[in-house]
Amino acid sequence: MKRVPTVGVFDSGVGGLTVLKALLTQASAADYLYLGDTARLPYGSKSQATVARYAVSSAHFLVEQGAEALVIACNTASALALDALRAAVEVPVIGVIETGATAALHNSQTKDVLVIATAATVESHAYSAGCRERGLRAIEKACPLLVPLVEEGWIDHPVTREVTGIYLADLLSHAADAGMKADTLVLGCTHYPLLRSVIEDALRKHPTGQAVRVIDSAQVTAEQVASRLALAPDGKREPAVRFYATDSVVKFRALGTRFLGRAIDGVELIDLGG
Repeated sequence: MKRVPTVGVFDSGVGGLTVLKALLTQASAADYLYLGDTARLPYGSKSQATVARYAVSSAHFLVEQGAEALVIACNTASALALDALRAAVEVPVIGVIETGATAALHNSQTKDVLVIATAATVESHAYSAGCRERGLRAIEKACPLLVPLVEEGWIDHPVTREVTGIYLADLLSHAADAGMKADTLVLGCTHYPLLRSVIEDALRKHPTGQAVRVIDSAQVTAEQVASRLALAPDGKREPAVRFYATDSVVKFRALGTRFLGRAIDGVELIDLGG
């Protein structure tokens, strides 16, 4: 019988469950460990040194539990700690920012790319740098209200649609002022895939947004992880998943179920220290 590899998925909270959801379909030949460092979120308000320390401790834990590769589903950790993580562990480490930028390269015909993300990710300019390394121009837009709206469950709410439309109109205006002909929008936060239809509707309603294609960071990360680790989909097996959280498992199960799209039964509470 072929040995089944174990992949660790790490996020500061529950948003990375959108990546895990995609992995369970795209790379079902593996089993998974998911760690939400909920006791120490949000990472976005922390220094780079602190984010790196938190991320490395989480990576060490997952490797100790048997992870043979790590997917950093946290955009902030991918932006601020990827080099530290790769130096700290001896297994392959894949971050969501590099996969998003690579997907933008494969998708964009104009080489002009838009990115929406949290303020911390935008302030790091990690997507801009990743796109620039691939010969793309990128404009980033912080959308700080979208995460709390998603976590409130207001996925298809008039307020969410209005806020999303305002953010995207502003971003498209800046792109036009810069002389860009953007044809690709990267969802630079793991919460945003839940708003994909809302985002696509807002783009269609804007005069310069109708030709823009949305890149789902969770989906493309899963596709690239499957490719890099040779984890072809296997419709005959259901991957085993173990969940860990560093704070309230009740809250993790309740909120995480929305992101994963299925019930989360067992979550182990762990302590990673300060």
